[in-house]
Amino acid sequence: MIAPLFPLPRAWLFPHVVLPLHIFEPRYRQMIEDTLDGPGRIVLATIVSGHEHEHLGAPPVEPIAGLGEIGRHERLPDGRFHLFLVGLARVRIREVPSDRLYRRVEAEPIDENLPPGGEHDVLRADVCTAIRARVQEMEEIPEQVPLSALVDFLSLRLELPHQVMQRLYSEVDPLERARAVLRCCGA
Repeated sequence: MIAPLFPLPRAWLFPHVVLPLHIFEPRYRQMIEDTLDGPGRIVLATIVSGHEHEHLGAPPVEPIAGLGEIGRHERLPDGRFHLFLVGLARVRIREVPSDRLYRRVEAEPIDENLPPGGEHDVLRADVCTAIRARVQEMEEIPEQVPLSALVDFLSLRLELPHQVMQRLYSEVDPLERARAVLRCCGA
């Protein structure tokens, strides 16, 4: 699938997460206008660490990004937008030519579904324990919440340095991502 690219510094669009955005640059206003006329999906990619100062140009982005769908938007009188982007999936991206003001990428979804059992169940229990230790309101965690979503939730709660968060976000194997986030917790 070909989708518009929205590069941001220190931003990761996790699956199942809603990210509020304020769109004000002309190229991204055009991107939102075009997206609202189409499938409503964009790719949010993290700018490579050390290139944040290039955000007004075309900075390099990480190859694993987040595919999102505009869940709600508000067009302001001056042409800016407030919107909520809903994370759908991690995607592997490759930039393609664009005839618009904004960049485009080819996005290939990354499958994260794992069958339960064995190490999966042990890691899920450990991740749930780590979440409960940090979030008092999370006494009961529904069984249907996938391990990958729990790991992502815990990652967001840890306030990790850029490089560590990027490594976690880019790890496409949910079991390895679970092991890594647990190491960050000291477990």
